[in-house]
Amino acid sequence: MEPDNPLLDQYILRQARREKPRVCFIGTASGDAPGYIDRFYQSFGKLPCEPSHLSLFKAPEGSLENFVLEKDIVYVGGGNTRNLLVLWREWGLDRILRQALEEGVVLCGLSAGSICWFEEGVTDSVPGRLTALHGLGFLAGSHCPHYDGEVKRRPAYHRLIAGKEVIGGYAADDGTALHFIDGALRHIVSSRPDARAYRVSLRDEAVVEEILPPRYLGAA
Repeated sequence: MEPDNPLLDQYILRQARREKPRVCFIGTASGDAPGYIDRFYQSFGKLPCEPSHLSLFKAPEGSLENFVLEKDIVYVGGGNTRNLLVLWREWGLDRILRQALEEGVVLCGLSAGSICWFEEGVTDSVPGRLTALHGLGFLAGSHCPHYDGEVKRRPAYHRLIAGKEVIGGYAADDGTALHFIDGALRHIVSSRPDARAYRVSLRDEAVVEEILPPRYLGAA
């Protein structure tokens, strides 16, 4: 989302197990759009890593499991979260990614690539609507990205929590990253000084927001 601001990408690379990590981009949610994959290579080709990508529309030869598990970082792009989950489950990629997580591979992503890891989320997978979605459940709770970037996201998340269509969870402004370790939120960082994260829950039938200020990565 920020081609001229690599702060979050650099932060992700620092979480890997090796100095020059192997990073695999998965663009399933966008239908493996060539332009999106090209932008990944343009961005990560400038960083100290070994970029690659996984396309389920043109799967690699050999073992899909081996292909994924040899990576240090899996970076999931945005798009249609519902389609992403359907295809991953059909290919068994959901199971492989669970194994990758257990073996210490860093799992990350933006938009659909952020929603997918949680139990539930807010998605625009149905055109013209923001609805509830069941994710992989690697992380407890629900998630809403683009909290400040899309005007309808915040009220939709509140509506879904108030109606008990999704459980409470975490919202993130564009440029904010929620960093979970062993299933617990350990760090919050941002690439913009004014970006925020939020814990959103239902208390006494009212939706309550708690601001979670991140550490700005651009600070000296």
